[in-house]
Amino acid sequence: MTYEFLQSYWWFLVSLLGALLVFLMFVQGANTLIFCLGKTEEERRLIINSTGRKWEFTFTTLVTFGGAFFASFPLFYSTSFGGAYWLWMIILFSFVIQAVSYEFQNKIGNFLGPKTFQICLIINGIVGPLLLGGAVATFFNGSNFLIDKGNITNSLQPVISRWANASHGLDALLDPWNVVLGLAVLMLARILGMLYIKNNIEHQQIQERCTRQLPWNALIFLLFFLPFLIRLLVKDGFSTSSSSITLESMKYLHNLLEMPILLVILLIGVVLVLFGIFKSSRSVQYRKGIWFTGIGTVLTVLVLLLIAGWNHTAYYPSNIDLQSSLTLANSCSSEFTLRTMAIVSLLIPFVLAYIVFAWRAIDRKRITQEEIEQGEAY
Repeated sequence: MTYEFLQSYWWFLVSLLGALLVFLMFVQGANTLIFCLGKTEEERRLIINSTGRKWEFTFTTLVTFGGAFFASFPLFYSTSFGGAYWLWMIILFSFVIQAVSYEFQNKIGNFLGPKTFQICLIINGIVGPLLLGGAVATFFNGSNFLIDKGNITNSLQPVISRWANASHGLDALLDPWNVVLGLAVLMLARILGMLYIKNNIEHQQIQERCTRQLPWNALIFLLFFLPFLIRLLVKDGFSTSSSSITLESMKYLHNLLEMPILLVILLIGVVLVLFGIFKSSRSVQYRKGIWFTGIGTVLTVLVLLLIAGWNHTAYYPSNIDLQSSLTLANSCSSEFTLRTMAIVSLLIPFVLAYIVFAWRAIDRKRITQEEIEQGEAY
């Protein structure tokens, strides 16, 4: 395994975690629908208990995603998580209030009332996907930071990376294309949330509402995602060489054409996403759409993240100084670290097998109204 192979390998693992995270945000998407799909308190508790059984998967994947970035590409971690900390702090805080809301909304002594915590779940459902989508969009549109590795010898302030303004990440929301992808991820999370609820809850009225709302949510998603994808394929990208970083016309389209397997996977992913939505919106009884759209989501997001870093591409461009842009080569850990972690990563299939086992055990029986009334529930 060469050093360059290890860099690409770890970018693949980080991208896969990011793709899984987008899929698992069906929890956030479903939470935005608490009052749309649940017209009574009992129906809302059904929805909350459905997502409440899975929110740990999403939060754990988010933490693992950040940890993998820290271990494999520490300069990105210090630049983005350290410089754009307001953006990431808001995201993390929204996930914290999510955990608190699940645990305390129906506890004895809750003087705020269940509705207050349900609103907090909705806030997390909107803020989480929106800001995460905006953060991912900066991989293509750039951020305002500077890198000066010579500062490591500065005894007074040995800081390699710094943010170029006082917004510390919130300036990402000033780029409309970052917001467009954020809104696309939000709408995709809502779609996945509906598909998951149809699959997981045994309640005729809720399933009918999911089926009715799927088409217009899908339409809004496409109105945001397709323009972003088209612009991405025709815009200038950030090409790297041994000595410098330069702009290249239609770089991301070239990446797909030069790596045709990724183009095939992207097309398969898009088809699966649309197929799951179409089949589920045509029939109330059809409940398997979450698996088609979920797998399609993972494949599509995986390819988008891979073309951001593979094929000599700067995955985190600097809008202030092009040569400060981060690449796989200039931001990764040492060869020894990547090689050691590559051995540890061989345990990943066992972890995934445990997740699948736990998921199947939790979903062995669909949630019903009787279970909420008789058993322990949120």
